[in-house]
Amino acid sequence: MRDRIQRFMWGRYGNDRFNQFLMVAALLCMFLSFFGLRGFYGIAFLIMIYAYYRMFSRQTAKRAAENQWYLKKEWKVRSFFAAKKKQWSQRKIYRIYKCPQCGQKLRVPRGKGKIAIRCKKCGNEFIRKS
Repeated sequence: MRDRIQRFMWGRYGNDRFNQFLMVAALLCMFLSFFGLRGFYGIAFLIMIYAYYRMFSRQTAKRAAENQWYLKKEWKVRSFFAAKKKQWSQRKIYRIYKCPQCGQKLRVPRGKGKIAIRCKKCGNEFIRKS
């Protein structure tokens, strides 16, 4: 049986991160449909059809391009939350200010009183309480 499945999948795209995301989204829509939201059942069905189409597709270049597009979007979201997590963990030691001229984020130590902060990007100097 295993050999038959392997022969069937030979030359087909298979599973990737985008497919995994689609399956989780479909399961979430199915879960929501159990609470009386009937439209989510149809959405889940369509998402699962698309996921299986991608999995059994022989157009591997197109599916790989779709996966790369998804990974770029996922990386942006992950890096945003990683930056917020890092900023949150340093909140007791540092204060974060934005340069009023160029918008660059600047990190200064807390508890130093009023200090002059010089932007490394544009050279603008402004005074803030740390």
